[in-house]
Amino acid sequence: MNKKVRKAVIPAGGLGTRFLPATKAQPKEMMPLIDKPAIQYIVEEAVASGIESIMIVSGRNKRAIEDHFDKSVELEAELEARGNEEMLKLVRGISRMADICYVRQREPLGLGHAVLCARSFIEDEPFAVLLGDDILRSPKPCLGQMIDYYHEHSSSVIATMEVPWDQTHKYGIAALEGDGLFPRIRSLVEKPAPGEAPSNWAVVGRYVLDPAIFKLLEAAQPGKGGEIQLTDSLQKLNAAAPMHAFKYQGRRHDVGDKLGFVQATIDIALERDDLADAVREYMRQKLSLEPTRF
Repeated sequence: MNKKVRKAVIPAGGLGTRFLPATKAQPKEMMPLIDKPAIQYIVEEAVASGIESIMIVSGRNKRAIEDHFDKSVELEAELEARGNEEMLKLVRGISRMADICYVRQREPLGLGHAVLCARSFIEDEPFAVLLGDDILRSPKPCLGQMIDYYHEHSSSVIATMEVPWDQTHKYGIAALEGDGLFPRIRSLVEKPAPGEAPSNWAVVGRYVLDPAIFKLLEAAQPGKGGEIQLTDSLQKLNAAAPMHAFKYQGRRHDVGDKLGFVQATIDIALERDDLADAVREYMRQKLSLEPTRF
């Protein structure tokens, strides 16, 4: 019988240099989309997909992440004293969302190294990896669909989406064979040079993996950028035990990119009853005027 996918790893040890100076003293994962930090969207997807325990791989200056998911005694007492039951329920719900633990990635040695940091937490179970820069939203969670496939087929699964060919150098790229939502992965390449991508199916930050990946990561040598690349070990795992791609059909926001972060903020605002009308009217006004610089 296949083991149930119960655990997930969320790498959050990066320096966030693309969002300096905002990330000089706060984790980029805590930057809010309206009133909810980006990493909470990731945790919510994991929980909605059936994940029971989560390890967040953090780094220096990431304490705010732990505080966010911890119980806040003083805040809860103040909200209770004010009779603000709605906000009290919201705050308590965050700390009760999942069983979350933490490990520090002492050096930013790459995604593969971050996943390896969670080895003792995962032990010999299949597990999920969710990257914080990719917020994926669909009626049924992306990760949940991947976990269902793993439970049925015992195959590691990687989420993919089509991207413009001139953007393939920014992503890990999967060459696929076969039809349907879960085609076989023929090969993987990390950020191919322009014009050298084997397809335009990009890896988009969700993985369901067999624990055999850890032995490969442990033996891995630095790859592109001098880092331990997860893609390199996935390619070796694929050679030993065929993996499949999931052709994700929902909405993706790349909140590790400045434009992507702005787009996500606007999209989420336009979906909220308390903001949609006002934001839509403000956008109409701004788009009808010449840009103003101060």
